Amino acid sequence: MTPTVVLPVIIGVLYAAGVYLLLDRSLTRVLLGFLLLGNATNLLLLSAGGPAGLAPILGYAEAEEMSDPLPQALILTAIVITFGIAAFVLAIIYRSWRLVRQEVIEVDEEDRRVASRSDTDADDIDPDDLAPEDRPAMHADTFAADNDIERGLARHYSGIASDDVDLPPTRGRKR
Repeated sequence: MTPTVVLPVIIGVLYAAGVYLLLDRSLTRVLLGFLLLGNATNLLLLSAGGPAGLAPILGYAEAEEMSDPLPQALILTAIVITFGIAAFVLAIIYRSWRLVRQEVIEVDEEDRRVASRSDTDADDIDPDDLAPEDRPAMHADTFAADNDIERGLARHYSGIASDDVDLPPTRGRKR
């Protein structure tokens, strides 16, 4: 049997179309792109399996006449994974439609603000130099309600033994 160029071209076109659709903001097109990528992967695995042969059952055919069962098992696995992720993306599309009656993801102003930040390492930043909305939670100037939550958690965990040996006993318990 002579090799043909049709199958690799079809696989390449499916991969290219799938990646192109994945880069769109419409969730429906993202789903279609993912399905195309799944089908391209299935064809790639099928073509990697080699020529067709007899059923891989011992005693039914000689070893050199049998087809390799591994690509078939990988294709079945890829079909299940593609189906699961497609169902998940469909659920996201449905939820997005129910919430905002739109399934196209818009540009968020918060994303633009984060993208416009300088390329400073987080370890080099002093929290006091940050804008109030960028400061981490429980910073020195957080709201009083946050401190009340922290006190409530301290009260909740006060009677629980700790593995830290340097802590003093809590609520009159002796160690």
